[in-house]
Amino acid sequence: MSVPRSVALERTLYTLAAPVLAAAPNLCPDSSVNTVVQLAGAAGIGGWVLAAKSDEVGTSRKILRWSPLVLAAAVDVAAKNTSGWGPWCLDALLAAGWAAAGLLVMPFSRHTRHHRPALATPAPTPQLQPAPQTEPVPEPSPVHPDDGADPFTCQVRWLWENRGMPGRTIVVKATPHPGMPNDLSMLLRAAEAGRPITGLKDEDIAAAFGVDETDVRIEAVARQYGREGGPAWKEVHVTPDLAERRRKTPTAHEWWADRIGAAGGPVPGAEFVKEVRDKQRKVTHYIAKVPDEMGEPRVTLHALAAALKTKYDEGRLFVTIDGSQVLVSLWDSSPLAQVFPATRELLTPDKEGRWVTGYLGNGQPARNRVYTDRGAAHGLFVAPSGGGKTQLMGLHVAADALFGAVVWLAAEAPDEKAATLGRYTDRYGVGALYMIRLLRALDALMEIRGEMPWEDGRVYDWDPGLPGCPYRMLSAYLDEFLSAARNGDYGAEIMDLAERVSVKGRKYGIGIKVAGQSIYVQDGFTQLLCENLRENCIPVVLKVAPKKVTAMFTTLGISGENIPDPLPRSFSPAEEGRIERVMCGEPEPPADSNTGGAGWIVEAKQPEVLRALYMDFKAGLDDYFPDTIATLTDHEIRELEARELWFDWTEPPRPGEFGLEPSDDEGGDDAPKRGGGKRRGGGQSVARRDAVTSTREALEAIRNLSGV
Repeated sequence: MSVPRSVALERTLYTLAAPVLAAAPNLCPDSSVNTVVQLAGAAGIGGWVLAAKSDEVGTSRKILRWSPLVLAAAVDVAAKNTSGWGPWCLDALLAAGWAAAGLLVMPFSRHTRHHRPALATPAPTPQLQPAPQTEPVPEPSPVHPDDGADPFTCQVRWLWENRGMPGRTIVVKATPHPGMPNDLSMLLRAAEAGRPITGLKDEDIAAAFGVDETDVRIEAVARQYGREGGPAWKEVHVTPDLAERRRKTPTAHEWWADRIGAAGGPVPGAEFVKEVRDKQRKVTHYIAKVPDEMGEPRVTLHALAAALKTKYDEGRLFVTIDGSQVLVSLWDSSPLAQVFPATRELLTPDKEGRWVTGYLGNGQPARNRVYTDRGAAHGLFVAPSGGGKTQLMGLHVAADALFGAVVWLAAEAPDEKAATLGRYTDRYGVGALYMIRLLRALDALMEIRGEMPWEDGRVYDWDPGLPGCPYRMLSAYLDEFLSAARNGDYGAEIMDLAERVSVKGRKYGIGIKVAGQSIYVQDGFTQLLCENLRENCIPVVLKVAPKKVTAMFTTLGISGENIPDPLPRSFSPAEEGRIERVMCGEPEPPADSNTGGAGWIVEAKQPEVLRALYMDFKAGLDDYFPDTIATLTDHEIRELEARELWFDWTEPPRPGEFGLEPSDDEGGDDAPKRGGGKRRGGGQSVARRDAVTSTREALEAIRNLSGV
């Protein structure tokens, strides 16, 4: 690399002057050389003072320019006042240091040149050709009249003109950005008065300054007092330094604007508000807001997860929308993989009948209810085998018992956990026969309770807020209901009775809680039963297969835009080192299937991700339940006994309980007791489920069999 001649000359002078500067005070203390050096130093100090008092640009360069003279005088004075050459040849060391500093600094050759904007090296100024002697000398260009512009603006104008005046514009004023040597803002005006700026492009400005197009921003100019505005004016910001800093160390607002709220981003148009770190719960909350005119925020969860350096199926990211505000919760580890132990305090309903079922993905407690403003609450629990359905049912049984309700439980098949729960209920049994007897009793209780007077002698619909109610709330749990509803002997009546209780039971304090693996009408539910349960309860859906999520929530009345994405098969993060395991031929570690008890609770129009409380069946359930088990009143039991509906529901079918006795040629002793006649309790028998295809046909078959 060649060195300019001025730089080489200056370095040579420093090298030759250093020995003289060190030797003169020691060899000839009274020499005129010392006097000259000291006078030069005094002149340098004077130059410092004048530079410091000056208001012109370049004070630092002027001070640096006088520094060699001042430092040379200092070295000369120090050498004269030391004995000999000083300790450790200090005089020679000082002179050598002075020369070395001069070689590096080079004030005269480097700091006396004109200052230019550091954005790009301007092209050489075009050389004007001498005009012929016979023609007059042209007038200076009127593009930039002498308007007293500052030096920086003049330099930018010079660069702008040499780049061809992009967009046919002229620079009115240029302003450097403090702390950013390559950043500036320009106020531009159309070169032709009365014409709008139409051809100015980002790439033209970027080419003029030698920066990327992304470092250029063009803005409109509003009219101000004393200055025009409108389409003939533009303000341009050229910020390569800011862009580089923003890429490397962005602020929270810049990071959100670039990665999240940008057009086409995960939450387009969202403006960052604040970030909150909850150290105790190990979660970071990001709060943002979209302008009111944009309506409800639009969130792309998978893109948002990628921007936050996580994966959606890790279960760490949850979004809550409240009007125009957005809350993004990013957990250190998935809250859905945590265990939240159930306690009596959480399961005890408050004065509004609400109790904690579990916790949402954003950390809020998820609450269910034992009653609503329309009466006793029904229940709907959906989960595949092993999804935590019995656990969830146990939470509801405990909440009802702590409220003081009578609890009945019928399971379609024997189950260890259901049997454990049965010890804390008023009645528990297994099988379709037990379930139909339970439902017959509920059907009769609606009639009985409808005639029971309250303390003031009048009859009311059940309301926990009214005093003087003569009976307790009753909750009936039907586990694996659809399997029982498919029973060939009792299924049709089970479905018919369940539908009837779902319609009227709430008015008499009777809630029916249905648990199963499906809520599809085509799987056995009637449309009316599904609607009644859905409208009078807070459904909970656990661990649904991905392909069934859309159909399941559509059946629950959830609109398409609010249907959630499927939950992952596991909430445990994938173990690292898969490449190494592949190279070594090692098997993958087993996936931790820990999604039992995780699902959705549907309290409003949009399902919320839920992790249900954990009830430890192995440790015993005494701590979750009250000391006493609530039962029916004596009056209710007497009325049921009078209808032959209150007995041991586990015994075999009684003669005539399900119609007339079959003749000997219709079957043996083990044949189900069914046929014509009336069932006990005043109701009529229902034909086999496989003999009818609709409720109307079933009722017609009943009339034919009973001879009515």
